[in-house]
Amino acid sequence: MLKLLICLFLILITFVAFWQVRNNEFINLDDDLYVTHNPHVQGGLTLKGILWAFTSTYAGHWHPMTWLSHMIDYDLYGLNPGGHHLTNLFFHVANTLLLFLLLLRMTGAPWRSSFVAALFALHPLHVESVAWVSERKDVLSTFFWMLAIGAYISYVARPKLNRYLLVVLCFILALMSKSMAVTLPFVLLLLDYWPLGGPNLKKMGPDLNLSISKSANIDHRRVPLLRLILEKIPLFFLTAVSSLFTILAYWKGGTIASLAKLPLEIRIGNALVSYVRYIAKMIWPDRLAVLYPHPIILPLWEAAGAAFLLTILTVWMIIAGRRRPYYVVGWLWYLVTLLPTIGLVQAGVQAMADRFTYIPLIGLFIMVAYGVPDILTGWRYQRVALVTSGGFLLSILMICTMLQVQRWQNSVRLFSHTLDVTVNNALIHNNLGVTLVRQGKDQEAIAHYKKALEINPRYVDAHYNLGSLLVLQGMDQEALPHYIEVLRINPRDAVAHYELAVILARQNKAQEAIVHLAEAVRIIPNYGEAHFTLGMMYLKMGKKDLALAEYKTLQKINTNLANTLYQNISKH
Repeated sequence: MLKLLICLFLILITFVAFWQVRNNEFINLDDDLYVTHNPHVQGGLTLKGILWAFTSTYAGHWHPMTWLSHMIDYDLYGLNPGGHHLTNLFFHVANTLLLFLLLLRMTGAPWRSSFVAALFALHPLHVESVAWVSERKDVLSTFFWMLAIGAYISYVARPKLNRYLLVVLCFILALMSKSMAVTLPFVLLLLDYWPLGGPNLKKMGPDLNLSISKSANIDHRRVPLLRLILEKIPLFFLTAVSSLFTILAYWKGGTIASLAKLPLEIRIGNALVSYVRYIAKMIWPDRLAVLYPHPIILPLWEAAGAAFLLTILTVWMIIAGRRRPYYVVGWLWYLVTLLPTIGLVQAGVQAMADRFTYIPLIGLFIMVAYGVPDILTGWRYQRVALVTSGGFLLSILMICTMLQVQRWQNSVRLFSHTLDVTVNNALIHNNLGVTLVRQGKDQEAIAHYKKALEINPRYVDAHYNLGSLLVLQGMDQEALPHYIEVLRINPRDAVAHYELAVILARQNKAQEAIVHLAEAVRIIPNYGEAHFTLGMMYLKMGKKDLALAEYKTLQKINTNLANTLYQNISKH
């Protein structure tokens, strides 16, 4: 009965904290790639779509289960963002319940287990994973991650091949949702140490005795370490394969930074500082942003200070873990599960991200929920203090989460808040500009594009977006240098070649326009608009034979444009 009441309580507080998310919009940051402008997802769950999901590294990721979930959502809700958001919320609720049930089964401590789950459910750092449709991969991979741990507990209780295969299956599904799940085998080894069979368990008090070792015969204290490692070799193999696939997908998508652009010492320094900053944001979740720009250069004292602090904390956890093993397990859980996204392999422009804490913070929550009661053991007012402080903390977290969900209401509100709490955020200035253009606020958009270029003069997207907006306002001459800069940075940008050619054609610079149009169709041979414009330019210059050649090419690409071109040729 107690277990049921706790589950109902966890469901209630999670829905209360996140219920506003049903009114939130899609965000102009990756949501277009994942849903609103993704023809594969909008094709629904079909055989063609399934094949695409399993064979594509679209958006720089290989996560077929995530794509399938988005396809199902589109079949159910179309482009109604509320439905997509609610699916994320349902998975977050499921993950919260699974976390509670798994900890309860392993430790037999209902109140401590429920407090870990409540912290997981309500912490504002987890809003990004729930309130961002594109982060379906977070909540979905964690769902299969939790199922894999549950299957492993059953396997430990009664080691059988079919139970082990279930662990493997759930792990594969987690990896096919998001590659960050690669650390699961390490976490299982930590659970082998505690609570499935760590040392000194009898010293931990009656609330933490391994009650399941009696009810489910789960006790790893007599299992040799070598066997525990060997039985996870298939899982480590999957980790290696998934890691390789992920790096290749990043490389193919052009999102992975080279060592020349971001040296290893900078990555290590940022990683050390980020480990500390995540802990600080867990304790004081203020100034949360959808994107924290990479500083590129860090003060040496900051990196050295972070390294010193992490070293001291690690040594202290190991010493304290001799009597209370959940300290070392929770700490290593945090360090290890955050490692894939800590920035040593840099993908993207972020220094850190709230969504990366979705699984890692569980380790710190375990340290708090299981450690504080032990520290207060023997104090006369222990129970009153724990209930009062715990209830107050959860209430504060719920309020903070509700406020953070509101910031995710739409792109303008989210990006404006992000710019308020971060500096030198070129990407967010650019994306806010795009959003404002869609709302008809061109002058405000121009200001943000220019700010993005002040921060990063080589920002191709900002140059292109500003150039396009200036063209729409009839300011061809002002737009010209932006297209030229785009092509200086990326000479293979076919669209920029085409747009520049259109401007040059309006300025009666036909030969220059033809050069750029020819380059555009060389880069993208089936670029219909470029072929059509090239044909019209040839026709204008009296080169009818070359215009006819473009017409023949267009017949294979776009019959409507081909017919229009032919009509113009016929008039000459």
